Amino acid sequence: MKRKLLIGLLVTLPITGVYAQKNTWKTGILVDEFIYTEAPFPQAHASTIAETPAGLIAAWFGGTKEGNKDVCIWTSKLVNNKWTAPEKAAEGIINDTTRYACYNPVLFYAPNGELLLFYKIGPNVAGWTGWMMRSNDYGKTWIQREALPPGFLGPIKNKPLLVNNTLICPSSTEKNGWKVHFEYTNDLGKTWTKSGDINDGIIVSAIQPSILTYKNGSMQVLCRSKNRAINESWSKDGGKTWSEMKASSLPNNNSGTDAVTLKDGRQLLVYNHVRPADSLPNGKGARTPLNVAISEDGKTWFAALILEDSPISQYSYPSVIQTNDGMVHIVYTWRRERIKHVAIDPAKLKLEPIVNGQWPGFVAVATAPSVD
Repeated sequence: MKRKLLIGLLVTLPITGVYAQKNTWKTGILVDEFIYTEAPFPQAHASTIAETPAGLIAAWFGGTKEGNKDVCIWTSKLVNNKWTAPEKAAEGIINDTTRYACYNPVLFYAPNGELLLFYKIGPNVAGWTGWMMRSNDYGKTWIQREALPPGFLGPIKNKPLLVNNTLICPSSTEKNGWKVHFEYTNDLGKTWTKSGDINDGIIVSAIQPSILTYKNGSMQVLCRSKNRAINESWSKDGGKTWSEMKASSLPNNNSGTDAVTLKDGRQLLVYNHVRPADSLPNGKGARTPLNVAISEDGKTWFAALILEDSPISQYSYPSVIQTNDGMVHIVYTWRRERIKHVAIDPAKLKLEPIVNGQWPGFVAVATAPSVD
């Protein structure tokens, strides 16, 4: 009887994986820490990180549960190698009678010395409105919030890219299918324009793009999808036009990713290396493990790190930057309870090729998908 029950569970659960112990996939990690262990909110998600002349600053949304009206934007700064206690930076009060949750902050330190904080407010994703705040003291204090123009959301999850004085914000919508577009500002958020959608949102569903750049002038976006793969698109004209969006060689579990172009020209991607079972709706899979991969051309990828591999899910929504000293910093959701920070020396990474979408040393096991 017990054997039949076990077989039944293995048939119905999606296949993810664990990893052989010949490689612990930790080489290159310098710091592995929680940003906080105590906070005035039980849940946290969707962190972001930026470097200012005063050091690192992180932000995320926190409250009783995603979507609840008490969910606000919180920040913490790294001071003398210690993260400060979480401080509330923004909340979703619209007027005296209306309050909504806050979502998906994105930090960007501008060349003029302003620290920009983009975020969303709304009753749900379809009802989001875009907002931003500015700080002239590296996040210690914030100037009164500004509403983005109607129809603009700013960078939806991942950091913008400054190109020839134009801030390119990778954005997306989820109203009529999952569609990726770009929003542009030449004056750091005072005026805005935007592109059309670069995918149809039906045959190819994609949101939350990251922008990568190459020495030959081309650009690449990597996106979360419902298609069980990280979706990609390429531009050869500085982002004016984009190739047909297609599945990359890497899996996606319908969860957020982030990527950064390193100073040496390589691309670094943080994501859940999980391909959900074909039977699961919308390609939604477990949010564990959390992985780091490296590529020189954005097509062939090499396994670099496993940040988390516990069967307890929800290691997700990474944000990654490379600081002026060459180190890589990643923040991410840890079980929806805390925000984790990891610092990496990219010169010390030990790489192994990812062949046919399989992480080296991968052993298939059955685990439950994420429920949110």
